[in-house]
Amino acid sequence: MPLRKQEELPKIPKTRKKSIDKAKSATPQEKIDNVDYVAKVYYKYDSTQQKQFYVLSLETVKEFTFLDYEISVDVRKSKETIDVSILGLNTRQTYFVQPKPAITELFFEELFGVFTFNIIKQDGSINSGKFEFNVYKKEIKFLGAFIPEKKNNRLFCRFEIVEANNTFSEE
Repeated sequence: MPLRKQEELPKIPKTRKKSIDKAKSATPQEKIDNVDYVAKVYYKYDSTQQKQFYVLSLETVKEFTFLDYEISVDVRKSKETIDVSILGLNTRQTYFVQPKPAITELFFEELFGVFTFNIIKQDGSINSGKFEFNVYKKEIKFLGAFIPEKKNNRLFCRFEIVEANNTFSEE
């Protein structure tokens, strides 16, 4: 028996990627506090573009041995807050694999003053860190980390300043 000929293309369902607003409004399941991510902040000068960047490096605490992973994120910047939604892990194409955590580096321009980084997981958990940037004095101050008031919100991210990674122009 022959198959019938289709008249139109079948519809493929959309993926269930949550937007930042939906992830923020979601209520997470109740779990214990467990630090899975480390958010590191530092300055980085790109000599090819001749620009000074502010870097938020997000990496996992666990190290991966067989594949090289990177963290997939969605970023939204407003006046004084930067929302980073963690979407998952992706593999990188590399020939040489060594044990290391999954890392992503987010580059920002023209951050001056106090900014709040909100790290948001897909289940709705939010961790926030407040930093003060002053590129003229070449310093970053960590003003504190906090967990926003939300039902079942938990600690999953640690914030750090890594001064050893700071690079500036040689003028």
